[in-house]
Amino acid sequence: MLEVQRLRAGYGAITILWDVDLSFAAGRLTAIVGPNGAGKTTLLRAISGLLPIQGGDILLRGDSLRDTPAWDMPGRGMILVPEGRLVFKDMTVEDNLLMGAFAPQARPRADDNLRQVYALFPKLAQRRRQAAGSLSGGEAQMLALGRGLMAEPQLLLIDEPSLGLAPVVVREMFAVLAELKRAGKTIVLVEQNTGGALAVADHVYLMQSGKVLLSQAAAEVELDALHDLYFSRGAAEAG
Repeated sequence: MLEVQRLRAGYGAITILWDVDLSFAAGRLTAIVGPNGAGKTTLLRAISGLLPIQGGDILLRGDSLRDTPAWDMPGRGMILVPEGRLVFKDMTVEDNLLMGAFAPQARPRADDNLRQVYALFPKLAQRRRQAAGSLSGGEAQMLALGRGLMAEPQLLLIDEPSLGLAPVVVREMFAVLAELKRAGKTIVLVEQNTGGALAVADHVYLMQSGKVLLSQAAAEVELDALHDLYFSRGAAEAG
């Protein structure tokens, strides 16, 4: 569904991603793990049009996204749920969700999609009239993901959804991701919780220093070996 081909991207004169190749299959959950500074968030920003491409290409269903601005991505069926639980704090929970249905193709079914989001996240239904700024961290993350789902995306890019959340909420979040995968959503998940990511993923990429060090089916990944690469222990021992 999505192909990243020899991608170079970064910030101004600083290159973060170096000739990165990745492939994301339709209907699968692909996890991208790696330490801070590996280029994971930069990758999602480049895919979603928030960063210009310095080299290479990004193909969605065979069509290049190279010159597609970020605001056109929902119309192409792609949504980014960014790191940091970015919500409109002074707006109600429900108004935040309805903002997610701004894309023209999603507007006619906004009411139906709202009911589906509330079924997925019952706590949001209970707080629908509250200001989003009054939510807990876990509830705000649910809201950010629910708002993304309101656009009816075929492809979800999700950046660090478990970051800073209590363990019980992290388990709830991964259960929701598993449910979305069963529903046929294509998901690209950036996550530092490697155990949780492996449990829901079909395929795993490990990134470090702007490059891909590992590409493997999740069922075949050994967590200890992954952590060796993650922390570069294997490279240090080899040297």
